Amino acid sequence: MTRSVIEICEGLATGEFSSVEITQDYLARIAQHNPALNCFISVTGELALEQARQADTVRAAGNAGALTGVPIAHKDLFCTDGVRTSCGSRILDNFIAPYDATVIEQFNQGGTVMLGKTNMDEFAMGSSNENSYYGSVANPWNLKHVPGGSSGGSAAAVAAGLAPAATGTDTGGSIRQPAAFCGVTGIKPTYGRVSRYGMVAFASSLDQGGPFARSAEDCALLLQTMAKFDPRDSTSSEQAVPDYSAGLGQGIEGLKIGLPKEYFADGLDSRIAGVIETAIDELRKLGAEIKEISLPNTGLSIPTYYVVAMAECSSNLSRFDGVRFGHRCENPVDLEDLYKRSRGEGFGAEVKRRILIGTYALSAGYYDAYYLKAQQLRRMIKDDFQSAFDSVDLILGPTTPEVAFEIGAKTDDPVSMYLQDIYTISLNLAGLPGMSLPVGFVDGLPVGMQLIGNYFDEAGLLAAAHSYQQVSDWHLQTPGLTS
Repeated sequence: MTRSVIEICEGLATGEFSSVEITQDYLARIAQHNPALNCFISVTGELALEQARQADTVRAAGNAGALTGVPIAHKDLFCTDGVRTSCGSRILDNFIAPYDATVIEQFNQGGTVMLGKTNMDEFAMGSSNENSYYGSVANPWNLKHVPGGSSGGSAAAVAAGLAPAATGTDTGGSIRQPAAFCGVTGIKPTYGRVSRYGMVAFASSLDQGGPFARSAEDCALLLQTMAKFDPRDSTSSEQAVPDYSAGLGQGIEGLKIGLPKEYFADGLDSRIAGVIETAIDELRKLGAEIKEISLPNTGLSIPTYYVVAMAECSSNLSRFDGVRFGHRCENPVDLEDLYKRSRGEGFGAEVKRRILIGTYALSAGYYDAYYLKAQQLRRMIKDDFQSAFDSVDLILGPTTPEVAFEIGAKTDDPVSMYLQDIYTISLNLAGLPGMSLPVGFVDGLPVGMQLIGNYFDEAGLLAAAHSYQQVSDWHLQTPGLTS
C-alpha cells in the first residue's frame, strides 16, 4: 500500500474508503512490518481509530478540510497530550506529555489521524538512527543498512508505506539526510517558519520541523498545515504563508540554479555525482539555467556546527536532572548523586559526548576560542549563501556524499558519521530552507538531490521539485516489502 497523501485525500472525498478503513489498513501494515523495521516507538491504535471516526463524522457533515481523515506519524520529540514523548531516550521513557506541540495542534485541528510516534536518534543527535534507546531503525530498501538520522523512523515509515506522511525535525540535516537514504521527499523550512513550541529542543538556534512524504505535492499540503506564526515561540516568523499547493505549477523555465563546486569535489561518491548530473540534465530540458557557483566556507560548516550545536545541547539538556520529570535513579544519597546517576543512566553515549564537548566549549577560558569563534564563522557561511543568491534563484547539489551505509559501519568513528552531513549542515547555520528528493539509485539504495532556497522561498523549492517529479518517477519507487 503506497498511496500518496493526495491520493488518500481524493479517496476520502469520493467515498472510495473511509478514514477508519484507511487507518485500519495502515495499522495492519505497521503490525506486519514494524517488528523488522522498528520505525515506531509508540503505536497509538485506539487513539487513531477514534480520531478517524471523528474525521468521518466531520466529512459526513460537509465540514472536511484538506487533510481531514488522513493518517500521519509524528517524530517522537513533538509533545503529544496524553501520549509518551520519549525523544528516543531512556531518560524520557516514562514521560507522558501534558500538552500538544503547536505542530501537533495544527494537524489535530486539520483533522488528521495520528498513527503513532516514530523512532529517532536520542534527542535528535545522530546521522544514522543508531543512537535510539529503542534500538536501530532499518532501511526498508535493505534491512542491513541505516535509514539516516535523526528522523530515520519517520523517513523509513513513509518509504515502507507504514504511513503516507510523517513529521520530522532538522537540526543539521535530520529531515533531508534520511529522506535521501530512504528515497522519499522531505523539506526543512526556513528557521522560524514552523513553530518550535512543544518540540523538545536539541539546539535552539538550529532546530526546525518539517514534513516527509512521497512527493513535493504532498509536502506542499503538509507544510501548509505546519507553517504559521506562533506567539508562544519567540523565534516564530510573522511573515505571511503563501499557498504552497497553488504555486506548484509555476514551472522552472528560466530559473537560475547554482551548482556549488565545493559540493562536487573530493569526498562525493562518483556514482552519486553521476546520478545528480542526470537529474541536472532533466532540469536543463525543463528550461532551467545551470551555472557553477562557489560557497568557499563550506569546509568550515562541520566544525562550526558541532561547536554551536553541542554548546546549545549542553544548555538545553541541563533540565533533565531527575528532579521534575523523566528518569530518576534509585535511592540517591544526596542531590549530587541524584544528578550524576539519573543523567548517567538516562543519557546514551552520543548524548553524553555532545554534552561534554558543549560544556567545555562554553566554559570559562574557552568560550571566546570556541563558541564565539564558531558564531563568527557561522556569519561567514551565511554571507556565502547571500552572495550566491545575488546571481541564482536556487542552489542544487547532492544531499549526502554516499548512500545509506550498513548498520554498525560507522559507530566507532564519530567524525566519519558527522561528515555524512557535510552538504546539509550549512543550511541550518544560515537558517535557509532546503529539501531532498529522490533522483536515482546506487547499489540498490536511493540517492537524494538537495535543493536550497533563499529565505522563506519554500514555494520555489516545492515548485522546482514538483516540476522534476512530473518528468521522473523516482519518488514513485517503493522497496520490495510484501503487502
